[in-house]
Amino acid sequence: MFSQIKKRDGRIVNFSKEKISRAIFMSAREVGGSDFAMADSIADKVINYMATVLPPDEIPTVEFVQDCVEKVLIEDGHAKTAKAYILYRAKRTRYREAKTELMDIVREILVETSRENANIGNSPSAKMLQIASAASKQYYLSNVIPEHIAKAHINCDIHIHDLDFYGKTLNCLQIDLTKLLLNGFNTGYGYIRPPKRISSATAQAAIILQSNQNDMYGGQSFPHFDKSMAEVIRNLKEKPSYEEIFQAMEALIYNLNSMHSRAGAQVPFSSINLGTDTTEEGRMVIKAVLEVFDKGLGKGESPIFPNLVFRVKEGVNLNEGDPNYDLFKLAIKVASHRMNPTFSFMDSSFNKKYGDEISYMGCRTRTIQNRNGLEISAGRGNIAPVTINLPRLALKAGFGNIDGFFEEFDKILDLCKEQLLHRFNILAKLKVKDLPFLMGQKLYMGSENLKEDDEILEAIKNGTLGIGFIGLAETLVALIGKHHGEDEEALDLGLKIVKYLRDYCDRASEETGLNFVAYATPAEGTAGRFVPKDRDRYGLIKGVTDKEFYTNSFHVPVYYEISMFDKIKIEGKFHSLCNGGHITYVELPSTFEHNLDAFEKIIKWMKECDVGYAGVNFPIDECRVCGYRGVINDSECPVCESSDIRRIRRITGYLSTTDRFNDAKLKELSMRVKHL
Repeated sequence: MFSQIKKRDGRIVNFSKEKISRAIFMSAREVGGSDFAMADSIADKVINYMATVLPPDEIPTVEFVQDCVEKVLIEDGHAKTAKAYILYRAKRTRYREAKTELMDIVREILVETSRENANIGNSPSAKMLQIASAASKQYYLSNVIPEHIAKAHINCDIHIHDLDFYGKTLNCLQIDLTKLLLNGFNTGYGYIRPPKRISSATAQAAIILQSNQNDMYGGQSFPHFDKSMAEVIRNLKEKPSYEEIFQAMEALIYNLNSMHSRAGAQVPFSSINLGTDTTEEGRMVIKAVLEVFDKGLGKGESPIFPNLVFRVKEGVNLNEGDPNYDLFKLAIKVASHRMNPTFSFMDSSFNKKYGDEISYMGCRTRTIQNRNGLEISAGRGNIAPVTINLPRLALKAGFGNIDGFFEEFDKILDLCKEQLLHRFNILAKLKVKDLPFLMGQKLYMGSENLKEDDEILEAIKNGTLGIGFIGLAETLVALIGKHHGEDEEALDLGLKIVKYLRDYCDRASEETGLNFVAYATPAEGTAGRFVPKDRDRYGLIKGVTDKEFYTNSFHVPVYYEISMFDKIKIEGKFHSLCNGGHITYVELPSTFEHNLDAFEKIIKWMKECDVGYAGVNFPIDECRVCGYRGVINDSECPVCESSDIRRIRRITGYLSTTDRFNDAKLKELSMRVKHL
């Protein structure tokens, strides 16, 4: 009766009744059916029906045939089979759409790599990385993640971070450097013995970061770098001079700015925590790292990595008379010159009970509380985060509808918990051999007794699962017309919202036995992803959808005129609530290297405002030709007139050059006001 059929791509192929019969039979099997003859009989009815509604000379399309199958199944009393067929059809549609979208993405990447991550260049390997990443994302969305969760991500209700690694590996780690350097380790190509010289120790430290980065997608950090290196020095037969320590640290910094251990010509997202070791060896290590940073790279350029985190603690380095006060002063001098180090505060209300144990990643991640083991930083990290589009909830509830907002908040929090548990359960089934350095060399707490074929659940239960948020400022404007930087009522509501998230995470931890944490999301790729969708859905709303980005987590909007001391005081109130990570920074018009006393006052005010982790930002513009450094407002160097200018700014916590910022972050950068 029918000899041809038109495919979705327009091709005309031979018509096959058998394909209709098989599709009906496969759907029937999903609901317990096993009679192929019945399926074949229904296929005859489908063809007969087609003949009654289609003109004799018209070639049926695939979509038309499928519509007819659904109609006949339902009218013939096979409701369950019809439902299974409809679900199968919807699934196939998702596959096709994913494939089409993937091809579009690949086409764009071949022109220029995505700048979702400011550490990725535009090299051939970067393009290959991005293409593989795009394919992986589509696979997980179409085949692994439950459909309602995938839809929530696609529709921008939530953002599943590092979707391409969904079931492959974990996010980040604070690495126990002491253990590896004193005991040795194996990268897979042979045993690396403990170092006999300080230069070997720093070379091995770089190798450790490099090797573990290849097993993970997020940041790599040494939680107690000064203490680790001091312990190594005390175990050396020949004690190094300060000059030797300086040269070793210089080699480390050079390596961390040049070794491309991540695909796409990326260097590791590395962080080094230091500042509180008061031993002679520890003090030399701290001093050397800071002075190397101050000196810069080969032509005096500012190092991008590692992100230095200087621990501030009363009785250790905060005040005159403290044993490491001179190093605190040196840290301020270097930060006023290079924008690093950032500063973490061990005496904050939520950090103090841990002594100087707290360590941060450059991105802001903080991992400490643990329901399943020791509450320490070393050997632990974030497993995976998910971010809530907070302004969407406010826009959906409507202006003034606070109760409606919290009703929507409850729904999305439940979805986020479900998503994180889904991801956790997939990752827990990975085996030690799947992560040969991370788990094979026992870097993760709880992996000590695991064998090569063991699953990694016992280890990763010590990590954290972060529920993050973006756009608190826009959320408040959408709800009550003002944000927390300009109105006390808005600040109170903002604190209530973030505390609601924290309380939910605490309850989820109690219920599941896992470490759910509230996370102040470092909004890089996410910053510009949500806004276009919300603008299309809700229109152009002043203070909400009228920019290309949503404000980073709980920050006061970058464009709002406010004093640095007021900004710090307001944002400091949120740090204790975001136990999975937080950061506050202020923007200065230029370097403060000629006013170090003022810089110190800023850091001490951060401490007084219960801030946990913070940085001070200012423009760093460097001429690659003559080496001039300063604020270069024009396109050319004021000394040699070269246009080859390196512009360094802070993005989400780490430093980067502006040519690697995505469009949303570039727009945000252009709107940043200076805090005085």
